[in-house]
Amino acid sequence: MKTGIIWDPRYLKHDTGVGHPESPARLLAIEEIIKQDHSLIRLNPRMATPKEVASVHDIHLVELVSSISSSGYFDMDTPYSEGSQEAAFLAAGSVLTAIDEILSQKIDNAFNFVRPPGHHAEANRAMGFCLFNNIAIGAQYLIDQGHSKIAIVDFDVHHGNGTQHIFYDRKDVFYISTHQFPFYPGTGSASEKGRGDGFGYTLNIPLQAASDDDDFKKNFQEKIIPALLDYSPNFILVSAGYDAHVRDPLGGLNLTAKGFLLISRELCVLAKKICQGRILFVLEGGYDRQGLQEGVEASLTALCGL
Repeated sequence: MKTGIIWDPRYLKHDTGVGHPESPARLLAIEEIIKQDHSLIRLNPRMATPKEVASVHDIHLVELVSSISSSGYFDMDTPYSEGSQEAAFLAAGSVLTAIDEILSQKIDNAFNFVRPPGHHAEANRAMGFCLFNNIAIGAQYLIDQGHSKIAIVDFDVHHGNGTQHIFYDRKDVFYISTHQFPFYPGTGSASEKGRGDGFGYTLNIPLQAASDDDDFKKNFQEKIIPALLDYSPNFILVSAGYDAHVRDPLGGLNLTAKGFLLISRELCVLAKKICQGRILFVLEGGYDRQGLQEGVEASLTALCGL
């Protein structure tokens, strides 16, 4: 398997301040892992254009992020700094870079190690550590290229409220999420299934605190994989959050490296069956150094077909 990765030092310019869990140290921990594996193909990300970002976000938010020139806060959880503008447009653009490389068959699949993360960002506002919704921008990019069915699978400990809401009325993007519930941000109940044309194209699997590898295995094998087989997407995008790890300070789930390997393999094997192996992982959460490294290494093992 030819697995691409994107890691760029410009993401480190997004300075969230002393003590913030979503810090540059996360990507430095990941770099320690990926620099040891010379089989991974490093890709050079491009910046997303304002028009590409505005395909899912209100122009007001795009202009707001474009104008960042100093430090401040979008909300109490979501700081920004002078380097956040560049990091945000690069994080979104990296998803488009990886998609193009996969579609051109230069690589089989990819993992983008980006920050700021994206799945909490709503169409009209940044929130929950997220400025732009990177994975939603990627899904819309695929739709705009003529791909009629895109699946997004989100295994972050927190529900991806932004991703769900952006596509809630549509059937061309199937959003599936496993997450701790009740928990931040308060969305993601099993009753949230979509609206209008999008009804039935949102699948939320809320999990009680302390849910473990076996719980994830059961839900993937009995609910998520059958749903994806039935939908048969052209491309699978994965919001890969590692804060469901048992060590993570921001979550209450009990996934281990074994669990992350299992769910990542399930998705990679399925992608080979239904969409020519087209699958892209994009980093979301994960705030314990060891837990993040273990989870990322497990997912890379699956992507590489090992």
